[in-house]
Amino acid sequence: MARRHLLKPDEQVALFDVPTDEESLIRQYTLSGEDLKFALSKRGQRNQLGFAVQLCLMRHPGRGLAQGEQVPAAMVAFIANQLSVEATAFVDYARRDNTRREHAAELQRYLDLRLSTRGDKRIALLAAIDAAAATDKGGTIATAIVQALRKERVLLPSVERIERIGLAGRAIARRRATAAVLEGFGPAELAGFEQLLVLDFEIKQTRFGWLRSTPEAPGDKNMAGLLERLTFVRSLGVDTKRQDRLHPDRWKQLVREGDVTPSWLAADFSPARRCALIVVQLIELNATLTDAAVVMFNKLIGRLFTRAKALSERRHLDVRKDTAKALRLFRDTLRALTSAKEAGGDAFAAIDERIGWNRLVEAQPTIEAMVESVDPDTLLIAVERYAGLRRYAPAFLESFTFRSFRAQDALLVAIELLKDLNRRGLRSLPERPPSSFLQPKIRKLIFGEGKPDRRVYEIATLSVLRDRLRSGDVWVEGSREFRPFDEPLMPKPAFAALKDADNLRLGVPRDAAAYLDQTRRTLDFQLKRLAYLARNGKLDGVRLEDGEAGRRAAGGRGTDRSAFAVRRAAPVRRVEMDAQPFVAAR
Repeated sequence: MARRHLLKPDEQVALFDVPTDEESLIRQYTLSGEDLKFALSKRGQRNQLGFAVQLCLMRHPGRGLAQGEQVPAAMVAFIANQLSVEATAFVDYARRDNTRREHAAELQRYLDLRLSTRGDKRIALLAAIDAAAATDKGGTIATAIVQALRKERVLLPSVERIERIGLAGRAIARRRATAAVLEGFGPAELAGFEQLLVLDFEIKQTRFGWLRSTPEAPGDKNMAGLLERLTFVRSLGVDTKRQDRLHPDRWKQLVREGDVTPSWLAADFSPARRCALIVVQLIELNATLTDAAVVMFNKLIGRLFTRAKALSERRHLDVRKDTAKALRLFRDTLRALTSAKEAGGDAFAAIDERIGWNRLVEAQPTIEAMVESVDPDTLLIAVERYAGLRRYAPAFLESFTFRSFRAQDALLVAIELLKDLNRRGLRSLPERPPSSFLQPKIRKLIFGEGKPDRRVYEIATLSVLRDRLRSGDVWVEGSREFRPFDEPLMPKPAFAALKDADNLRLGVPRDAAAYLDQTRRTLDFQLKRLAYLARNGKLDGVRLEDGEAGRRAAGGRGTDRSAFAVRRAAPVRRVEMDAQPFVAAR
């Protein structure tokens, strides 16, 4: 079987190979004045260049020069240019391997570096385990190993050895994650989890497949199906707090792995890994089903009032003829009264003569009914569908625990009252149920006849619950979508601990010293880059020649003295920034 690899080819190149682009060469391989002096103290160009190449390799990527290693020509040419030696001299370097080894030992003392030991392997393994606790990405794990070894001032071992350490650390991290998820479960419980992947002839599919096939369209039966699945998940006794035992990124990875793994493939996993994935999926299903049920509840209550409003509008259309007839009767009555007043006659006689008193008396009940039905409150029309609401409302309220930012929230007290009435099978409300969360006009509808109307009260309470769930004023325990807005925030003790450890990872330094150090490094690189470009005549639009600066001509040759006045530069001197030389005019 082929050996497994931790790193992809491009990741291995980025982490361990010698860079060849100009910017990286300037950043990593610009020699300081002390470096130049040390390298030039060696005898002969080949030893000077080879010594400097070894020095640069030990700094980045952090390893020595292997026997017979072919170093990129771009790196050799860049270093040779700084030493003012021929790049071809490197071919003759270390024909005697003793020279390479002697230089390596001398450079280790100069750079305060050492070869890796058995103890360093443990340090690298711990770094790999710590990185793999959050991710399986080989590049991240290998980078953590390299950083840990560099911190210990250790030269990097071979890529193969680092990969072996990384693979071992990843395997250990996976086993630890599995153990953390399954900790506390007995053999019987684990066997029960395994049964979720077995075909259940009662429902003609596996229980796990049934749990994941959640209905989405709002409806009484679909709501009952969601609540049934949620009750089943909770009956398995999986504590959702187990999620806190793992790094959030590792948890997300396990969730993704479970989402894409079919049951036939899960059968090839080890029992521990398979059960861990099932437990993770059950915890996720608990939150998913909770969110789905609350969303469906909001849709059902919204649809209830939408239909009530539509029914009210239809009723208005249905009584248009009766309304027109009543208006015509009212118009004729007004005309009769006006005529009687102008003629000085008896108004009642005029009405009886022109309209007929019996006609008015007969129309009275119809007009009173029309007045009462004009613009009725939508809540009263919604009450007509109370029976449909009762098919899912009691089970919905019983399935969840609601929380609020308000102390002694009257809405939550009302919900607990409805739960208690449902459990005890009572229909009547107490004389004064909590109602301060309702609008005054709704309270009048509830208490209009003295005794509170249970149907109006329950629908009004559920309507307010829907509105406050959507606004975030009320949340549901175990939900991801309907949770308090500050829950995703980091707890204050955890923030204080990270702040004290200087591990906030804000992307900017916390103190002035760190900021100045970062700025100094940036300036140092820019000066190195400027020195390199100036030394090699690569400055855009500028040419340095015999101590004079001029604008490069259009053809790229000479200076365009007519474009600007050329000052004779002062004697050129060498200026050093952080022991890194660059050329500047005084």
